[in-house]
Amino acid sequence: MNAKRIVLLSLFIALSAILSNFKIFSSIAFDSMPAFLAAMIISPIAGGIVGALGHILTAYTSGFPLTVPMHLFITVQMFAIVWIYGILFKKANKYIAIIIAIILNGPVATFLSGVLITYIDVTFTVSGFFKVMVIPLTIVSAANIILAFIIQKVIKRARIQL
Repeated sequence: MNAKRIVLLSLFIALSAILSNFKIFSSIAFDSMPAFLAAMIISPIAGGIVGALGHILTAYTSGFPLTVPMHLFITVQMFAIVWIYGILFKKANKYIAIIIAIILNGPVATFLSGVLITYIDVTFTVSGFFKVMVIPLTIVSAANIILAFIIQKVIKRARIQL
């Protein structure tokens, strides 16, 4: 990476840190919008890094409500989801990438997290966790991804060189 990309990556990480304070539900926030934007503008790996750091910052400022191991698992999920989105965005249909990312970051991530949380805390059930978390997570995921896509379009139309 050249210096310009490192500075840009740092900017997206800082933006993610700021947006991690805008929580919608528990540890669900707007921290992933810069990650999806970075995946489109810089690279899928850069987006994944921003996504992982953004989630851990949100979890930290929320007091790790689902336990540290659980949030570390979600951090890995975020890296993978944003990375996959970045790959699909660059190599496939952009709208398919958006739909797949919303599905992965909403229902799929909620289900996988639900499976893990039942091993960490026996008071949870997969279905109970899923029912509580899937709607807010999917809605906020869609908002993050669509907002990032719109911002990317505006940057592209304005011919801003990043």
